[in-house]
Amino acid sequence: MNTGSNEPGEAAVASDGSEVDGTTDGATGERGLGSRAPEFVRARRMLHLSWQVGVFTVGLAVVVVGIVLLPLPGPGWVIIFAGMAIWATEFVWAQLVLRWTKRKVTEAAQKALDPKVRRRNITLTTIGLVVVAGGVGIYLSRFGVVMPWKIEE
Repeated sequence: MNTGSNEPGEAAVASDGSEVDGTTDGATGERGLGSRAPEFVRARRMLHLSWQVGVFTVGLAVVVVGIVLLPLPGPGWVIIFAGMAIWATEFVWAQLVLRWTKRKVTEAAQKALDPKVRRRNITLTTIGLVVVAGGVGIYLSRFGVVMPWKIEE
């Protein structure tokens, strides 16, 4: 896939020959691949390159914050996907990754809403809760409730 052009005013062309201009595709309702920079930015090569560097830097900062928040309490994955969305405003590879991710999340949500899968998940969750409650009951019957600050040596 040709994602860009060296000449101002030339359009990028997808592998199927369709123009990549950022407009919506009538058949799927998805936006076309390519830069969403304003036209006056895309018309000037150095300005467009500077724009891309800025978008990449901002997206990278957001993704790094998301990665830092993964082990910490916070919405790490949401922030990582927000960084990917920032990159997707300018880079075709990020647009493709975001489309693939949206498709997989939608498929997973549809699977989770399937009545058979929901019934199975509810059954497994109930069995798990009964096992955990049984374990807690056995522990309390053997050792009782002893607060950590009242342990006698």
